[in-house]
Amino acid sequence: MSYNSFTMTHYCINCSDDVHPNRWAIGFKTCLACGEALARTVRHTIVPMHKSNYVPLFNHSDLVGINSKGGIVHNRHETRT
Repeated sequence: MSYNSFTMTHYCINCSDDVHPNRWAIGFKTCLACGEALARTVRHTIVPMHKSNYVPLFNHSDLVGINSKGGIVHNRHETRT
């Protein structure tokens, strides 16, 4: 698939299909189909913080440490540097 005779064709790193030049320019190295499949493998949740904003969490242990008055509660046995 040729988008323009002056643009270089880029290929998906997974399936070798063409990647639109604008998509490649903003840093995506996969075609839409492979990008969607890759995005569906990432698991996260959005947590509202007390009197604050929403925070995306990717690690379940971070979710356990959030209390109802805001902030993340650190493990007491954890050493801080």
